Amino acid sequence: MKLFFLSSLLILCTQFAGAQPAIGELAPDISLNDINGNTIKLSDLRGKIVLVDFWASWCMPCRRSNRELRPVYDKYKNKGFEIYGISLDENPADWKKAMQSDRIKWKQVIEKGGWDASTALAWKIEALPSSFLLDKQGRVLAVNPSRLQIEKYLKTAAR
Repeated sequence: MKLFFLSSLLILCTQFAGAQPAIGELAPDISLNDINGNTIKLSDLRGKIVLVDFWASWCMPCRRSNRELRPVYDKYKNKGFEIYGISLDENPADWKKAMQSDRIKWKQVIEKGGWDASTALAWKIEALPSSFLLDKQGRVLAVNPSRLQIEKYLKTAAR
């Protein structure tokens, strides 16, 4: 009986140990290179509301999301909002081409390795697009928020 209890507890603990950052939790820091090779740390954006957006050039829902985020970014970028896009592309040339095609103006970083990249593993990314809206202290406000939810948070924060 004792062995059964310990085995059950171990299984339960391992299931929750691998969860994505949850609402209210401090988001894990990220430090990756942008298109010019400059390191951009997520924690350097504290003081702003940040959308952490995992995507890839081959992901059509991601590309559609990029186009939907563009007007939101344009409207709120000077009001304390930033997007920290993380590409899981294996080929940097594909990433650069997609950024240009989608006219992405916000912060973009890449980490080769796709699903096995350390950041994707740390954040438990299992599907694309995946996004996390963070408050000014770096805590998770929402997981995979819609454009309307993002705008609602931004309007509230602007008051």
